[in-house]
Order: sequence, then structure tokens, then C-alpha cells
Amino acid sequence: MPDGYLTTHVLDTARGMPAGGMKVELFRIVDEARTLIATKLTNADGRTDGPILPADEFVTGTFELVFHAGAYFDRVGLTEDAPRFVNVVPVRFGISDKTSHYHVPLLVSPFSFSTYRGS
Repeated sequence: MPDGYLTTHVLDTARGMPAGGMKVELFRIVDEARTLIATKLTNADGRTDGPILPADEFVTGTFELVFHAGAYFDRVGLTEDAPRFVNVVPVRFGISDKTSHYHVPLLVSPFSFSTYRGS
């Protein structure tokens, strides 16, 4: 069976389009200590150009994706009063099957966000 990997997709629901140019960080969590594993930018389709956690680095455990939504909204002109309601969006999740594709999409606007395990 092939090795697993981790991907994401960010959609800007305020503008009805992919959130290109958003910084996304991946941390591994061990005993509540966070270790930065990767930093990526989303492309014009709102995806990273490759897996955030590729097959050769894929392991089980607890991880956190951190989406820098506020900086993205500033860049595209969706500003609001400070402090922002939605600024940095952390999504903590577990990987239990090292042979599966884990996809963690984010739907985000300046006032809301949601995520789910995608395919």
C-alpha cells in the first residue's frame, strides 16, 4: 500500500475564490511541545504546490496546521478594525494511519472559518 501524505486547500468564502498566497505552517505536537516541520504558501488554486507532509516524512501523531488568514485578508484588501476577529487559524488533528491521504481544507472569511477531513 502506498505511503500517506498530507495536503490542504484554502477557500476564501468572503470573495468566493481560492485563497492564493496564504502562509500555512505545519507543526508536530509531542507532549504539547510544537515543532515547526514545514512552511508553505498556497498557490492561485488555494493549494500548496506539493504535499505539506510528503510520503517520505509521513508519520502518525498529532499535528497542527496554522493558517495566516489575517495577513492574507490584509493583502487582498479585506481589512477590518483591530484586533481582527479571524487572524491566525490553528487546526490541530491526529494522523493515525500512515498509509492514508489526509486532506485538511479550510473555508475562511474575516468572520468565520470551518474545516473537515477531506479527500
